[in-house]
Amino acid sequence: MLETIHFLNTALPLFYLATFIVYFLDFKKQKKTLHNSKRIFLFLSLLFHLFYLLSRTFEFSHVPITNKFEIFTILAFSIACSYFLLELFSDIRGTGVFILGFSVLFQIASSLFIEDLIEVREVLRSPLLGIHVFSALLGFAGLTMAAVYGVLFQLLYKRIKLNTFGIFFEKLPSLETLEKLNFYSVIIGFILLGIAIGIGVIWLPVAFPDYSYLDPKLVSTLLVWIVFGIGIFMKIVIGWYGKKVINFFLVGYTIALLSMFLSNVLAKSFHSFY
Repeated sequence: MLETIHFLNTALPLFYLATFIVYFLDFKKQKKTLHNSKRIFLFLSLLFHLFYLLSRTFEFSHVPITNKFEIFTILAFSIACSYFLLELFSDIRGTGVFILGFSVLFQIASSLFIEDLIEVREVLRSPLLGIHVFSALLGFAGLTMAAVYGVLFQLLYKRIKLNTFGIFFEKLPSLETLEKLNFYSVIIGFILLGIAIGIGVIWLPVAFPDYSYLDPKLVSTLLVWIVFGIGIFMKIVIGWYGKKVINFFLVGYTIALLSMFLSNVLAKSFHSFY
């Protein structure tokens, strides 16, 4: 099993790089063969990655969340998986090149520096903690995708206003499509982040004697979830659309980044495992 884990650790960056190249070539040339085959590349990469994560979990008796390079491989999987869900949900396949590059970078960093840790804190062996962390990372991956589509929307919007287009902008989806992808990504992130918060509120007090509902990471994550919840409400109920809702979600993502930085770097939290 250990040999398989090490093989997959080496091969996964190549899987993701190949997938990224296929999506890039499809974006550049827009050929039917590439359009139909790139989802297969992505699916196989996710399948091998899932097998890798499960193999590490069973081999070392803990979910791979014990150090930042284990977190990086889950981030790579989370981003690719969130995009795959978005593609299935929307059936819009032309934007993977803007998302999957993040998976390539995170997986390369993980594969280069990850360590096989056997001795870890007992709480890190809990499957519920693994689901909590995994859901949170999937949620933030969804919000990151939303931010990417928001930035693309803003760039294309400015080009339309100036009536100047290059090859890059001509190949982008329409503003309406980018807004739809932005909103779908927000929904994915909002639901998965909500699952992570729910597990955290119910289970973490049992697992951690020093747990506090005022924990900086919990408060900051809840704040981000509420902000995006307000944005979803404003779009569905109030009827916000276009640049207004895109700007709101971009502000929400900026708040998410700031809260993550402050809670991880400046604040003391029981969430600190390593």
